[in-house]
Amino acid sequence: MMKRLSNFLISTMVFALYASQSTTLFAAEKRPIEKMDRIIAVVDQSVITEREMLNRMESVKTQMIKKGVEVPPDEVLQKQILERLIVDSLQLQLAAQTGIKVEDAQLDKTIERIAEQNNLTLPAFKKALEEDGTQFYKFREDIRNDIILARLRERDVDNKVNISEAEIDNYLTTQEKEGDLDEFNISQILVRLPEDSSPEDIQKARARTEQITKALAEGMSFEKASANFSDAPNALDGGSLGWRSGQQMPAQFLELVKTLQAGGVSRPIRSGTGVHILKLNDRRAGASTLIVEQTHVRHILLKPNEVLSDKEAKQKIDGIKERIDHGTPFQDMARQYSDDGSASSGGDLGWISPGDTVPVFEKTMAELAVNEVSSPIRSQFGWHIIQVLERRKQDMSKESKRLKARQEIRARKAEESYNDWIHELRDKAFVEMRLEDKF
Repeated sequence: MMKRLSNFLISTMVFALYASQSTTLFAAEKRPIEKMDRIIAVVDQSVITEREMLNRMESVKTQMIKKGVEVPPDEVLQKQILERLIVDSLQLQLAAQTGIKVEDAQLDKTIERIAEQNNLTLPAFKKALEEDGTQFYKFREDIRNDIILARLRERDVDNKVNISEAEIDNYLTTQEKEGDLDEFNISQILVRLPEDSSPEDIQKARARTEQITKALAEGMSFEKASANFSDAPNALDGGSLGWRSGQQMPAQFLELVKTLQAGGVSRPIRSGTGVHILKLNDRRAGASTLIVEQTHVRHILLKPNEVLSDKEAKQKIDGIKERIDHGTPFQDMARQYSDDGSASSGGDLGWISPGDTVPVFEKTMAELAVNEVSSPIRSQFGWHIIQVLERRKQDMSKESKRLKARQEIRARKAEESYNDWIHELRDKAFVEMRLEDKF
């Protein structure tokens, strides 16, 4: 009850503000009348405005045109964009409530790295954005939100994915038995239909699936059909799932995809999440070995506990980082302060392969140059400072097969968990649509 009252008060206050602006506007007889922004959805403690939706639609249209994807009608695109804005808003609110934020210094560093990847200086990058019709401040905030959403997913989904040695053994046994190492570049259209759906829901999904099949048969591109009909999070990106090995797909999907030629589209197939239509974009032979880049790394870990609060741990590790920056040897600080078992060896973790550490640690480690020391980061274990000592490419032979199996199992389970988590978040939220409201 309190939550609904809070939502009502938010929207009432915003409406009152707009109404006062409207009175001022019409009172000035010689001032031109401009169309005001309006609320089109209330999402828990936040709102989505029409201007937000229209700006996002223009951005998505531009990207689709650049990729050569046919843009769907505005009413279809509007529905997809609004749903995406709702889901993003829910995630950003959850992140804010649970303390996830991006400091300006880190955001600036990320944008500088993006500019470098485009072979541009920061001023040249800003100019290029403006020439492309993108305001730099808006781009900056979009990047901040992207980082926040990625961190939220890492914390609430990816870091909770567990993979047992038995799963890896089973994966490798099945792969060896089938003798099929091929990899498939696939896209999908999803009509969501949970297993506990009512007969009415099933009938609606069947009708919608028939509509999609008919549209594809009449020549509509798969990418446009995805944008028009799919419930998948990447619907506006053509439904692309990228390259997947056979082990990354459910067995029923693999058997279906293996029968397709490049460019072929499958018949509808049911899973626990809904009805899927798959397209095989390309196929290639999988590698029997995997060359991986290993990183020699050391770290300092502070673990919050009953005596040391999380806030105090953060302050303490900030002080340690400052001393390192002023010349105190990293290994000396690790021996003195680290709560990890590697403290006695100066924090040295030896050679680390992809998948050996939690995602936030691995991501930070990957972004560091050799000998660079990271800013403090938070993982499920506590606060870390990381230093990369050297890197090498290594043929892991047997180890590589297990590593690749772990990565592929993790990718599949993380994707499934993320989709379930998003829909649970959406189902529990208070969402009031006002798209059809008129002032």
